[in-house]
Amino acid sequence: MYNAKISGLGFFVPENVVTNDDLSKLMDTSDEWIQERTGIKERRHVIKGDDTTTSMGVKAAKIAIERAGIDKDEIDFIIFATLSPDYYFPGPGVLVQRDLNINTVGALDVRNQCSGFVYAISVADQYVKSGMYKNVLVIGSELHSHGLDMTTRGRGVSVIFGDGAGAAVISREEDTNKGILSTHLHSEGQHAEELSLIAPGMGKRWVNDILQDNDPNDTSYFPHMNGQFVFKNAVVRFSEVIMEGLNANGLGPQDIDMLIPHQANLRISQFVQKKFGLSDDQVFNNIMHYGNTTAASIPIALTEAWESGKIKEGDLVVLAAFGSGFTWGSAIIRW
Repeated sequence: MYNAKISGLGFFVPENVVTNDDLSKLMDTSDEWIQERTGIKERRHVIKGDDTTTSMGVKAAKIAIERAGIDKDEIDFIIFATLSPDYYFPGPGVLVQRDLNINTVGALDVRNQCSGFVYAISVADQYVKSGMYKNVLVIGSELHSHGLDMTTRGRGVSVIFGDGAGAAVISREEDTNKGILSTHLHSEGQHAEELSLIAPGMGKRWVNDILQDNDPNDTSYFPHMNGQFVFKNAVVRFSEVIMEGLNANGLGPQDIDMLIPHQANLRISQFVQKKFGLSDDQVFNNIMHYGNTTAASIPIALTEAWESGKIKEGDLVVLAAFGSGFTWGSAIIRW
């Protein structure tokens, strides 16, 4: 039985910065309104024609592979987490294999939205620990901006989300006291529609019906979020799954060196930080600059924290996420 570690990290965000003031020209909102509710000041949006979910993932992956000190052909498996694939099918995992010109390794797509990267890390961890694979490429990438309702009707959701990608290489580690110590995953499907995008989907209606109806008032093609309900569930589940991970390893909140929460809402992160008695130096947030990038938020934040020297060898790093599904999870890592 081996252990698995994060051997390389990388991220990519579009150059196009969209501020709260920019959004106020498209809808009835303001910088003050957005910051008060979410903590977000700006986000990145892809300019149409510049990038896709896959191409952003590829750019992040190239950086992660280089930092892992391996050749791309040493990647044994690809896991791609996203809610915004380039195509309805096939998923972006195989597109990454093609675009990176990697050998014909397996490619898996994970559809767990905000929890997607934690779920993907968990899968990679098990593959590496079992000895099946030595190096697994994990990507979280999202292109939200092309599918948002950029009007006052959609402002409750549209001001929150941004585009970007993050990637990690999960590699074999001989030292069982280092690397990914454990992962913990949960779901509660009874609340599936509280944070969802209903269409397009075969459960909604057939493609021919969509073309015939062409109803401009059909909002099922835009994301829906019951904000207060999601917030209340998030703060509970974040706390539960972090403690579950700590307890499983005989640890407590005082042992956390760095908490990387999914960047859903700065107020959620601040609530969790206060509950666990963590200092500002023990929690990394970058939602102010990138918004909620869903499956990409944790790898982007993790990479930035590592690049800035906030994560050092021997540190206990905790990843935690909650989102649509509802799904939630945590990963406990000894760096």
